Order: sequence, then structure tokens, then C-alpha cells
Amino acid sequence: MRGAAFATLAFAFVLALVSGCASSRGTSTSAVASTTSAIPSSDAATEAAILGASDPSDPLRRPGERNLRNIRQLTFGGENAEAYFAWSGERLVFQSTRDDHPCDRIFSMSLDGSDVRLLSTGTGRTTCSYFLPGDREILYASTHALSADCPPRPDYSRGYVWALYDYDLFATRADDPGRAIVRRLTDNPGYDAEATVSPAGDRIIWTSHRDGDIDLYSMRLDGGDVRRLTTEVGYDGGAFYSPDGKRIVYRSSRPKTADDLAHYRALLAENLVEPKTLEIMIADANGANAHAITSNGAANFAPYWFPDGRRILFASNVGDPKGRNFDVYMINDDGTGMETVIADSTFDGFPVLSPDGSRLVFASNRASKTRGETNLFIADWVE
Repeated sequence: MRGAAFATLAFAFVLALVSGCASSRGTSTSAVASTTSAIPSSDAATEAAILGASDPSDPLRRPGERNLRNIRQLTFGGENAEAYFAWSGERLVFQSTRDDHPCDRIFSMSLDGSDVRLLSTGTGRTTCSYFLPGDREILYASTHALSADCPPRPDYSRGYVWALYDYDLFATRADDPGRAIVRRLTDNPGYDAEATVSPAGDRIIWTSHRDGDIDLYSMRLDGGDVRRLTTEVGYDGGAFYSPDGKRIVYRSSRPKTADDLAHYRALLAENLVEPKTLEIMIADANGANAHAITSNGAANFAPYWFPDGRRILFASNVGDPKGRNFDVYMINDDGTGMETVIADSTFDGFPVLSPDGSRLVFASNRASKTRGETNLFIADWVE
């Protein structure tokens, strides 16, 4: 659940796109904390008046997107999200529901959207892909070992929830030699997903339900030396290591009252999570010194480090009083200096910078041909 579920939320609380690694959503939002600047409503007229006019020479660029240039659309149709750069910066891996695939599968493509390759087995539901060091293999989560079928979506009649599917973590070749699994990294009943790799090239961080709560864990690249990083009751997930591998950023939700805790545990017993409020957290790589850098009561998700290790990109619905529209923001690692960087009047999320910081890839409903369509875009990043 690092995130693709958010992608369709621009359409009046439409059901989740997928159970993705960074997914989350909030149904309400409160005032922005004093450590952040106030963000205006996502009303298009307000954006245009406050943030400036669109650029005719860059038609996919929206008012206020001052750091983006030369936006190009990479996918055209379906539900596409969570694109991550290869270590070389020359290729992307992502998840997509498209064509004859009934649920998310893992693909890779060139930076211009060409040479699309199916990398997962083509069975089960998959999520949360990431290149392993050297770019010869990719890491992803999948339910295919349990069943070739796509697991059912949760019942949204009770409200918006995430399903904690029975994912395990696998590694496969990145050059698509028959999509054979190279190795299985977890073999544990329940949820193991949301895995990313330290830039130091030595450890994987992921989210698991193995000890009864939803916590962060780390392990070696071969699956050994498993360590639990978070222990406080509540959801912790969508983690990424800092560029030097010494810190982590992630999203977290904490029950605040006895009723909240009872509700959280009742849903967890059914392998469900209700992500109404998520805050962005930073901690040491071993989980110590954890602290929030947002406290706005919104659904904040998909945090990703800048190469400088001092700033973070993330998506949030904090700018929409109705909690329906998500934009992308950047914030300093001490919680100051929050500002909008991607602001379409529909969904924007999953911001990821290339290793050298020159390009940014993100998912958006902008330019959609059909309702619920979410595509991937790439832009040049300028300071």
C-alpha cells in the first residue's frame, strides 16, 4: 500500500485504484500546523489567481508548478502509479492495471514510455516494486504464491479501507527473461509489502503484519537479519531511506482515543486499515528518534527524499477542505518550509526524483481521457 489507491480519489471519493504501497486517503483535514505554511484550496480559479498562469509552451504544466519544466506523459490509459527510477536513472519500474490484466502487475519502461516489459508473473495481485542494486533485479510484493487469481477488493460500503492482502516479497530479473522468480524473500502468513532499498545497497525496509500490528522492518538483501523498527500501536509504512542510508522517512497513523484504538484493532482483525489521517515521520535507520514533521491532520503519504537529504517530497489532501484532491508538496526535514510543487485540480501523487535530482516522475489524473484513469508523467526539475 505504498500508494496507488489514492489515484482515483480526485473523483469524489471514488473507490481505490489498487492496494498500492503508498496508498492512503483522508476524509477530512484540519488547519495546517504552525510549522508549515497555509495551503490554499484546490479550487482551479483560486490556484490560477494565486499561483500564476499556465504556460502554453508546456501544456501539461499547471499554475504554481514552478519547479517543473517540459512535462511529458509516459502512459496513456489504465491505472498507473508508483514509478521508481533505476539506480542508473535510465529506466522506471511501476505498477499498472491495464489491457487484459484484471489487477496490478509490475512493468518497467524507458524514460520516454517506450519498451514496456511485464516483470511480474502475470498472476496474483502485485504492488511496490523497486530496483535492487546493479539494476539487474527488481523487488516487488505479490499474492501469486497463494493464488493465481486477483484477491477481491475490500467492501467499501463500510467506508474507505485498505486491504492487507497476503503479499510476500520476491526478486525477479529486470530484463524479463520469462518473468521467473529469482528468490523469495519472505514466506510469512499475512501482509509483507511496501519494500524499498537503502542507497547504501545493504538493506531492504518494508511493512509487515507479522507481529500483530503494522510495522516497519528491515533485512539484508538476501532476506536475512530481520529487524523490527517500529513498535508503537498504529500503521507505519511507505518507508524510504535517506540518500546516505542513515535515516528513514515514512507515513504513520496513530489511534488517539480508546474508541480509535478499538476501531483500529477491529479492522486489523479483518486485515483492513482505515487511513483517515497519516503524518510524515522521520527516524534513524534503526527506527530510533522517530518524530513527525507534519501535524496537519490530513492524509499525507508517499514521502520521498531529495538527493540533498535535507528536503522531502510528499502527497497530501491538506489543501482541499473536502479532503478529495491530492497535490504534491515539499518540506524541509525539520518540518519547516512546506510549499506546493505539483497542483492540478485533480489527483497528483507519488513524486519521485531521479538519483541525480534532474527529473521528477509522478502520477496524475491530468489529461485523463476516461474517469478513473491515472497516468505517469515525467518532468525536468529546476530549483
